Amino acid sequence: MSRIAVIGAGITGVTTAYALARRGHRVTVLERHRYAAMETSFANGGQLSASNAEVWNSRATVLKGLRWMFKRDAPLLMNPRPSWHKYSWIGEFLRQIPHYRSNTIETVRLAIAAREHLFSIAQREAIEFDLEQRGILHFYATRSEFEAASKVNTLLREGGLDRRSVTPDEIRAIEPTLHGQFYGGFFTESDSTGDIHKFTRGLAQACERLGVEFRYDTAVQSIDGSSDGEIAIAAQREGRDEMGMFDRVVICAGVGSRALAAYVGDHVNVYPVKGYSITVSLDDPSSREAAPWVSLLDDRAKIVTSRLGVDRFRVAGTAELNGANRDIRANRIEPLVRWVRTHFPAVSTSRVIPWAGLRPMLPSMLPRVGRGRRRGVFYNTGHGHLGWTLSAATAEGVAQLVSDDAVAARVRPVAVGGRQGA
Repeated sequence: MSRIAVIGAGITGVTTAYALARRGHRVTVLERHRYAAMETSFANGGQLSASNAEVWNSRATVLKGLRWMFKRDAPLLMNPRPSWHKYSWIGEFLRQIPHYRSNTIETVRLAIAAREHLFSIAQREAIEFDLEQRGILHFYATRSEFEAASKVNTLLREGGLDRRSVTPDEIRAIEPTLHGQFYGGFFTESDSTGDIHKFTRGLAQACERLGVEFRYDTAVQSIDGSSDGEIAIAAQREGRDEMGMFDRVVICAGVGSRALAAYVGDHVNVYPVKGYSITVSLDDPSSREAAPWVSLLDDRAKIVTSRLGVDRFRVAGTAELNGANRDIRANRIEPLVRWVRTHFPAVSTSRVIPWAGLRPMLPSMLPRVGRGRRRGVFYNTGHGHLGWTLSAATAEGVAQLVSDDAVAARVRPVAVGGRQGA
């Protein structure tokens, strides 16, 4: 039985631990927080959205970003302060523009595969996470926006997604509580929403039932190999130095993956792209009736929504390139509140809980799933804005790679004469 360390107890780390445990490995999860799902997996937009799989590496996105640079409430904002990490990441991001089409199609296919894995996990482990399988509705105010979305829809359909265009009347029929004037939209019935924090915490409990050990309050300090092929991981746990020896390690540390990869000689250029959300408390009957149940995506404002049970309405959006900054800025929260008041005027915003998190994004917008340069090192990280959507599939992929590697390590080639090969 292989001893596997998984670094990170967000959605990717916990799904990876689960997939490994079900394959019979002895798994230890190292997490610097006291609980699972306390960073990017805490309060995201809640969408399980193959329909939002378009990567951002397009000329249109770059042009929008340039126009938005000097608007403090813009959907995409960049702090121009010089930073080698930021500008090197932007350079790699721009070099991925020629791969926009193929990367979008690949992401769609991965998202569709992940959907079935996640639903089967939730059913098998009886995880309650405010799942709503009512589809996701994208809406557009102008003809030009709708026509641009139609081009994206061609790629999504090529990736296998069933997504249909809808008229303004159909938009009102799909979600009657939505206010506004729209040219048209697209509806993906197979998409859904849920509470990522509830799911991850529930799955962590399922992992513990399978024998997974969680070491919380444990910050990894270094990763190194030993002479006999084992991997040594030094960490601080509740202020005390610890050393653990493992056969393999899977790095699922979100925005911390870049620094950990550097310990083992790999370049994993994850950048923290900041996003914000608000959770609107639906405290009164009129607010509960006026809030939508169908998940929405406003492409112009780059805002997504999800209904989390009877009494919570999650609204999330914006992208900010500002380093590892988790400050909650009022001028980034205010547009989200204003958006709710505009499109759902009968919903009370008297009690709104703001949050900011860091999306771990690679320049290609595709996650890094696979082997590292050093023996026994694997990655499942860099999922960007689709960690919740893709995690169940990438966890299966990396767990299979780890298992295959463990089998290969046990089988030594035998040379003529019966001597063991090198």
